[in-house]
Amino acid sequence: MRRTEPVEVNLADLPASDLVRRITSGDATAADAVEASLERIERRNPGLNAFSVVLADEARADAARLDASLAAGEAPGPLHGVPIAIKEEVDVVGCVTTFGGRGNSTPAARDSEVVARLRRAGAVIIGKTRMPEFGQWPFTESVDGGITRNPWDRSHTPGGSSGGTAAAVAAGMVPVGIGGDGGGSIRIPSAYCGLFGLKPTRGRVTSDPMPHLWWALGTTGPLTRTVLDSALVYDVIRGNLAADRFKAPEPGTSFIAAAGADPGRLRIGWSTVPVTKGVRPADEHVRAVHEIAAVLAELGHDVVEIDPAYPDPTAAFIPQFFGGVRTEADAMEHFDRLEPRTRQTYRLGAWVTPSIIEKAMAAGERLAERTNRIFTGFPGQQGVDVLLTPTIGPRPRRVGALSRGGTVAAALKSRPVVAWTALWNVTGNPAASVPTGIAADGLPVAVQLVGRIGDETTLLSLSAQLERARGWPLLTEGGDRAASMR
Repeated sequence: MRRTEPVEVNLADLPASDLVRRITSGDATAADAVEASLERIERRNPGLNAFSVVLADEARADAARLDASLAAGEAPGPLHGVPIAIKEEVDVVGCVTTFGGRGNSTPAARDSEVVARLRRAGAVIIGKTRMPEFGQWPFTESVDGGITRNPWDRSHTPGGSSGGTAAAVAAGMVPVGIGGDGGGSIRIPSAYCGLFGLKPTRGRVTSDPMPHLWWALGTTGPLTRTVLDSALVYDVIRGNLAADRFKAPEPGTSFIAAAGADPGRLRIGWSTVPVTKGVRPADEHVRAVHEIAAVLAELGHDVVEIDPAYPDPTAAFIPQFFGGVRTEADAMEHFDRLEPRTRQTYRLGAWVTPSIIEKAMAAGERLAERTNRIFTGFPGQQGVDVLLTPTIGPRPRRVGALSRGGTVAAALKSRPVVAWTALWNVTGNPAASVPTGIAADGLPVAVQLVGRIGDETTLLSLSAQLERARGWPLLTEGGDRAASMR
């Protein structure tokens, strides 16, 4: 394919939406995009350990096929030529679905439906990314995979469990990566790494090949550097299959349209009160909520401090957590190869029977009805359209969180990290981590926006408005420090 003009920028630095425009207009090729991604992976992955598998030969072959199809006049897909990374828990044909450990050894016979939809849209699967075993913890460290590091400061964790995906996207190795969220695992690493990460409404994205992900808790979704890229990917992957246990009704508009639309005047409630009692947010996170509340007010929204009166989600969350880990562990080919900590989690969850899981999900539905009064209104308190909170409690910790101790020790370290995220997995509400800047420690800061069940479109519109108003931090070419605000 002949270019109409030379490529003037490193394609690895472009968001997916810009990359598609360049490729489909003839200013670059899918092969160019893949080579830029592979070159960045070769240079940056050794210091970060974001990828577990790099599919270089397969990606080059897919790019050549895409270039040939475009040259032949075939219509390009919405992700034509975009290199995308996939979390280890998601099936990619020919790759072992490791779930972050060594319990499986047979390569997947087919792509999961999410990956198949990405391919049909023209995406190029570039590799698979690290996670803690079964995604149990908000730190991406495992016996098999070692430690994954934050590209902003390699002595710190990128969070988890989608930490490999977050590190890959933040370091510019790919513009988009697929993660999963069962208690904050898209939002937490997005907050740690300066990315946009939207956990969708429960059932928005198919859980194929499994009927559910950690029962009612889990969902799949992208981590991106822009709101538009997140919307672009969600419009490709959203929708259900018959075997999905949970299904969300279709929204009234495309997510891309929502990301480009003015949100209108919204009533936005803010609070820094934690769901988990006794957890104190870092000062940087409190300041970020106050600053964004002020920005939103300047943008014309009705912004008020509220008391969310959060209920305790423990009785609904814990059985589903244990049940989810046990379900995935039972499906492993080699249970004896699981990490000692994971086997301990399995034993500690032996009390979680199928009937207990069903009762936990029913408790979650009752809790969701109560929690969503934040949006419908309490007696004496008007409801809001969006809730603004911190995404995480403490600042990102140094690597090595899982280097010693068992399940209880890991849970205690995780507790303050998930204090604002896990509730929304129980209730099924959409929630997004939105970057706000860089703190004095050199690491990103973020806030969380939570919407009504089924209302991702408002979160996308509002997040895009903030992106335009504030700009977001980028990494330098060296991949270590902030260079500019988008």
